[in-house]
Amino acid sequence: MKITYYGHSCFSLLVSGKNILFDPFIRGNELARDIDINNIEADYILVSHGHDDHTADLVYLASRTNAKIVCNWEIMLWLHTQGIKNVHPMNVGGKVAFDFGIVKMTIASHSSSMADGTYAGIAAGFLVQTENKLLYYSGDTGLNQDMKLIGEMYKPDIALLPIGDNFTMDAGDAAIAAGFVNCKHVIGLHYDSFGYIQINKKEAEKKFENAGIKLTLLNIGEEIAI
Repeated sequence: MKITYYGHSCFSLLVSGKNILFDPFIRGNELARDIDINNIEADYILVSHGHDDHTADLVYLASRTNAKIVCNWEIMLWLHTQGIKNVHPMNVGGKVAFDFGIVKMTIASHSSSMADGTYAGIAAGFLVQTENKLLYYSGDTGLNQDMKLIGEMYKPDIALLPIGDNFTMDAGDAAIAAGFVNCKHVIGLHYDSFGYIQINKKEAEKKFENAGIKLTLLNIGEEIAI
């Protein structure tokens, strides 16, 4: 499994020869200015919720790559109005087997709407079970008790969690969330992209260290193998 970070909350997961992209927001992120969106490949695009900092490049990439979009019902309806038809709708609690593994949609404590004001259903996260790894992508969320069920039932190998505060958890809450989901390795997301969510990285790393959990903060464009 290889993970590539494209900034903010946008990651690509390469597994079983398939590229799975999460929450595409690249061209509107000044920190990702060195990323060429036309070099990003996607067989699947998983969308956690409708906010523009997670969907700004969704239609463009879906059109260019013909990736299958995995999202909730309301975002699927909106995508149809944009001419995007290759969509698989889900809702919280459901799971689907794809050719790279199994995707389960999980609860996220957050709001959701499209940039044009269209209602975008509830926010969500994803559990992605591949041949030998289980990844938890929380999406934008606050700390919540439902995360304990993920820890009790699934125990992900790696968790991608927001740490930027203001709109989501901060690093302290995210470290607690990692304990709830029973995961010892976290990759941080949703931080530094704009003023509201700028963080002190050393302080964030210290909070995870104190909790006995590894925090990885990737550079934009960086790849790691898990």
